Amino acid sequence: MQLANPYFLLLLLLLLPYIAWYLLRQHRSEASLHVSSTLPFKDVPHSYKEYLLHVPFLLRIVALTMLVIILCRPQRTNVLEDKDIEGIDIMMCLDVSTSMMAKDLEPNRIEAAKAVAADFISGRPNDNIGLTVFAGEAYTQCPMTVDHTMLLSMLNDVSCSMVYEGAMHDGTAIGMGVATAVNRLKDSKAKSKVIILLTDGTNNVSDIPPLTAASIAKEYGIRIYTIGVGRNGMATYPVYVAGHFEDIQIEVEIDENTLRSMASTTQGEYYRATDNNSLEEVYHKIDQLEKTKMRVTQYAKHYEAYAIFAIIAIACLLMELLLKETILKKLP
Repeated sequence: MQLANPYFLLLLLLLLPYIAWYLLRQHRSEASLHVSSTLPFKDVPHSYKEYLLHVPFLLRIVALTMLVIILCRPQRTNVLEDKDIEGIDIMMCLDVSTSMMAKDLEPNRIEAAKAVAADFISGRPNDNIGLTVFAGEAYTQCPMTVDHTMLLSMLNDVSCSMVYEGAMHDGTAIGMGVATAVNRLKDSKAKSKVIILLTDGTNNVSDIPPLTAASIAKEYGIRIYTIGVGRNGMATYPVYVAGHFEDIQIEVEIDENTLRSMASTTQGEYYRATDNNSLEEVYHKIDQLEKTKMRVTQYAKHYEAYAIFAIIAIACLLMELLLKETILKKLP
């Protein structure tokens, strides 16, 4: 929220002499009834009206403060404007096959990948970033955008349950995932166009071989940074059996030669992430990529937001009037 006329806040300074006048008047006010001694009244219990005596004045102060804020024209703003920023175009290509539920990363591969990817996105506010997910098939979860709040929200919705719930077929269609990401990047004018491919398996589905997808990416000047996630040897993997998950041990099988060749074809790099720390280090290295200037269009639309302050002011004035005409009414 912002104020269109913030200089009206100076009017609040006028409340200081008003408050001082009220306090001075209370101090100098004379009793309406003079008695020789107040000693006989010492045991008389205090009335609740004594505690309410200054409430009307406080309500008036609040009402006047609200009126000043209304004069300042509080506004809510949806901003969309033209500005030049430096960044790169990135499509994150994330494997969501069921093997990504293996627990050799904490708490499992998919959640570790999402956490590090979220940090990476948050640390690059000027980059145009999108998200493609794949298992036995692939689709764009989020097109490239600089609205990273929306992107992070859509990243948070990604999980291997997409396969269990039937939204996708299980499998590892690396070629299809990369091809889908290339389709989003091919028309980009940025100097640096990058696909970050994260997978824990071997291409076993898809009509598009991974190296063919890499060759297509090369034609469009797109670099692929491949990440093989998972430890060598065996890993704990939950299997859905009879309505619940049971942990079993599976062997980690990553086609490192293919991932390395894909990266090499596009002048990218291949990384192996065997734990959470090494996964973070991979993204840190990718973070050093060259940036290019981009022009982003943003529009600003302002909405007046004085209504709540007007309601408070009217409520305070009505309560002051009600108190003065009822329980705090003074007799002539």
